[in-house]
Amino acid sequence: QVQFVESGGGLVQPGGSLKLSCAASGTIDSIYAMGWYRQVPGKQRELVAVISSTGLTNYADPVKGRFTISRDNDKNTVWLQMNSLKIEDTAVYYCNAHPVAMANMNGWGQGTQVTVSS
Repeated sequence: QVQFVESGGGLVQPGGSLKLSCAASGTIDSIYAMGWYRQVPGKQRELVAVISSTGLTNYADPVKGRFTISRDNDKNTVWLQMNSLKIEDTAVYYCNAHPVAMANMNGWGQGTQVTVSS
């Protein structure tokens, strides 16, 4: 099992940008597809971006063209660059393995709060 620590969240105005970081306690190289998830109170956690072990990416429709996921296997780190932020992007963001069944086996970190507000 690998643990993940997210950072980089904060308060930003609509249209602004943030870059989230995710540090893994162990190696993520060829084992994991990695995802960034987000959760709003009262709603299910949703996958917003995923990157394969070889760098292929996919995004949820609401964030396509605005968010970019990247990873550095040597540094065991995953990032999420978020541009053109909208109020509806407000959530706690988590990183973990993909698919979610594997993520649940790892357990979830505390996440990082992103608040988009004017």
